[in-house]
Amino acid sequence: MPNKKSNHQGRVSTKRGGYKKVDQQVQSRNRLLRNFTEDALHSYFKNLNGHKPADIYKLVMGEVEPPLFKSVMEYTEGNQTLAAEILGLNRATLRKKLKQYELHS
Repeated sequence: MPNKKSNHQGRVSTKRGGYKKVDQQVQSRNRLLRNFTEDALHSYFKNLNGHKPADIYKLVMGEVEPPLFKSVMEYTEGNQTLAAEILGLNRATLRKKLKQYELHS
């Protein structure tokens, strides 16, 4: 199997110095969550159309926390103690967040 290095043009370089196309799904799967977040924030700021941004932290947490908690709760099959441990939160904080986002287990 050739040694591959990724680049930003949807291609990978091979061991022999050539390039090979990579499908979008594989490329997305190998990106870090922080890259998707950074891209989304750049797009958000770019599309403000002169409006002043406000409460960015609250906006980002409101977008990131619900799928995070939902996924962890599904992974733990509703076990809040285990979910809190995985998330690094105490159980009371987890319960508060689940209620806040209407994610009932």
